[in-house]
Amino acid sequence: MYLRIRLSSQLRQTLIERLATAYTSGQLRLYRRIQALLYIVDGKTASEVAEQLHLAEQTVRNYVHSFILQAADSLRYRLPPGRPARLTKTQRKELAGLITAGPEAAGFASACWTTPLVAELILQRFGIEYHPHYLAELLHGLGFSYQKARFISDHLDAEARAAWLATTWPSILRQAQQQGALLLFGDEASFAQWGSLSYTWAPTGKQPTVKTCGKRKGYKVFGLIDYFSGRLFWKGQTERFTADSYQAFLTEVLAQATTPIIVIQDGARYHTSQAMREFFAVHTDRLTVCQLPSYSPDFNPIEYLWKKVKKQATHLKYFETFAALTDKVDQTMHQFTDLPAEILGLMGRYCDSLGVEA
Repeated sequence: MYLRIRLSSQLRQTLIERLATAYTSGQLRLYRRIQALLYIVDGKTASEVAEQLHLAEQTVRNYVHSFILQAADSLRYRLPPGRPARLTKTQRKELAGLITAGPEAAGFASACWTTPLVAELILQRFGIEYHPHYLAELLHGLGFSYQKARFISDHLDAEARAAWLATTWPSILRQAQQQGALLLFGDEASFAQWGSLSYTWAPTGKQPTVKTCGKRKGYKVFGLIDYFSGRLFWKGQTERFTADSYQAFLTEVLAQATTPIIVIQDGARYHTSQAMREFFAVHTDRLTVCQLPSYSPDFNPIEYLWKKVKKQATHLKYFETFAALTDKVDQTMHQFTDLPAEILGLMGRYCDSLGVEA
């Protein structure tokens, strides 16, 4: 039998509002019931709705019949008597695996887990209804936290990264220890005059605002940090990064250091150009260069330094002039130069993230 319902625009809007309320309040059975009715209104068959919502076809038909007879009064559920059922130890382990695999692997369109979506997963998979309010405690107990995702390149070479961790990095570390060399992780950062945004506490309902000059001009900084001592070398400039400016920076570093130097760098073009290869060849007596695997900024601990510098120097700050920006960045860089223990702390975070010993 083909089911069809026609609704007035007002009743349809009421259903849509009830749908949103049911979802945000964690009434997932009611949410799916209203969703099923709206799908039928839109012309889907009972079998199509049942397949999409993971329901029995007869259940969809029952929803429609009840709505025809009772209208909005059919959109209610009695609370079950007694304490609500809870997941068993085996079910909790299965749930952790499902969450780790991601929403799409579980059949959802979204790639982001929210507590209502996790509640719906639990209801579908185990037939147990959780209010989203209590799911945070459950998820924390399973070892999950609510985090912002980060991008990783789809060009990652998993084998090269694994080899770097297992073989290349330990070899570089031994070489540096044997030579008494500075083991320098290098990278560059750009600090924009228009500032940078970040999270901050503010009155509810009043989003914080930050003035900006809107000028698309950046202050460029070369940096190198020593793995053993936390020593920081840096140089700021207004021009873009080039092989010439990189050579000038390394020449200054060589002049300041008396020991051999091992530099670990990424594959930026001005790091690996012909001019740089010739520069490295001239200084092989004191300077050794090692390349990080492609697209692996997570293997470079100086990334943590740049985040701290931006947090202190530019987040939520207004720079009316470019000089105000450069002065603030220089001041912050000088502070870290005088605090090698801070940079050694970054090395600890780095090693923890890689699962290696500091």
